[in-house]
Amino acid sequence: MRGIADRRNGRGSDATVSRTTDSSAGGPSPSLDRDSAAEEYIVGPDSEVTPVLSVVMPTLNEEEGIVECIDWIKTAVEELEVPTEIVVSDSSTDRTPELAEERGAVVVTPDEPGYGYAYRYAFERTRGEYVAMGDADTTYDFEEIPRLLEPVRDGDADICMGSRLDGEIRSGAMPPLHQYIGNPLLTRFLNTFYDAGVSDAHSGFRVFSREALETLDLETTGMEFASEMIMDAGAKGLEIEEVPIIYHEREGEETLDSFSDGWRHVRFMLVNAPGYLFSAPGVLLGLFGAVVMALAYSGTAVNGVAFGVHSMIAGSLCLIAGLQAFSLGVFATVGTDPIQRPNDALTNWIVENATLERGATLGAAVFAFGAAHAGYLVWTWVSSGFGNLSFTLGSMVAFTALVVGMQAFFGSFFLSVVGDRT
Repeated sequence: MRGIADRRNGRGSDATVSRTTDSSAGGPSPSLDRDSAAEEYIVGPDSEVTPVLSVVMPTLNEEEGIVECIDWIKTAVEELEVPTEIVVSDSSTDRTPELAEERGAVVVTPDEPGYGYAYRYAFERTRGEYVAMGDADTTYDFEEIPRLLEPVRDGDADICMGSRLDGEIRSGAMPPLHQYIGNPLLTRFLNTFYDAGVSDAHSGFRVFSREALETLDLETTGMEFASEMIMDAGAKGLEIEEVPIIYHEREGEETLDSFSDGWRHVRFMLVNAPGYLFSAPGVLLGLFGAVVMALAYSGTAVNGVAFGVHSMIAGSLCLIAGLQAFSLGVFATVGTDPIQRPNDALTNWIVENATLERGATLGAAVFAFGAAHAGYLVWTWVSSGFGNLSFTLGSMVAFTALVVGMQAFFGSFFLSVVGDRT
């Protein structure tokens, strides 16, 4: 590709000048040639032509890279020969919007801050049948748009992403922490929770169809927007393909905060997958606690190891904590409509069949069982003249039932509140 070949000979201001100034022989500049060839396909802000392709770039003080990015887009348009609009969603205080408009881009100004909001604001104002997105800092070579567009136009994919991790990351383009730890780890998280099946979940260079965009429910405003798009696409079964790309060193100042932005991605993935965050750990912890309590109560030894009163206490704590965590998964599923709903049979059954009356009745019954034994202990204590009572395993079972019963009783009312159900 021409863009890749050009940058093998240099980067930065010298390389940019070599692409945009007249040759020493007095011939036309490469930039002017590109403008001349692509001009008939560029759809301006006042054009009545309906674009086939919309290219969206969010910008925040990107005057060092915006012109070069738009020139690469025009090279791609020259190859594609389709009406194209270039939409710059700008929140800059430098000359970025003026430079973009001079190059024929449509500049829109979001009325709220945020990387994700800038994209969402621009998407609502695009008209193309296909949409390409990417950062305007020269890290992504927009001359590669035809490669990403091809599988989407052919109907083989709803979204096509440029994979940096399967391609090449140029020296200095990405911090080692991001390249070898952050991006691979976040991608593995996303694939596990949302079944996206991608190699580079946080690549910002993507092409997708209008139909795919309208299928997605995009709501975030920050850097987690990149995760949200792939999470929602994976949860809704959209077809995602990837093509290897070369990732280049950026022009201008870095705006990404590694730890805070990384945590925003992780937090967003977790809270939108309550099955992994609450339900699965809750079931495992609760079952473990129940098994330990049963072994301790029955006096059964495992490999010669006997379980006593301390094991009973630990098992009770695990059972109570596990049921609490599991109930949070049910509450989150009913009350928040997460991107990835839990798919385990128990959660699904409770969500579909639980009512206030059923849950409260069950909770009251379990509580009554524990309360009966506790009442017996109190009567025994009073009858003995308030003397010392020996601790029994049965007493631990009863106290556990008291707590579990209260959890179920009050949890049923809370589920009714958040789920608007009776």
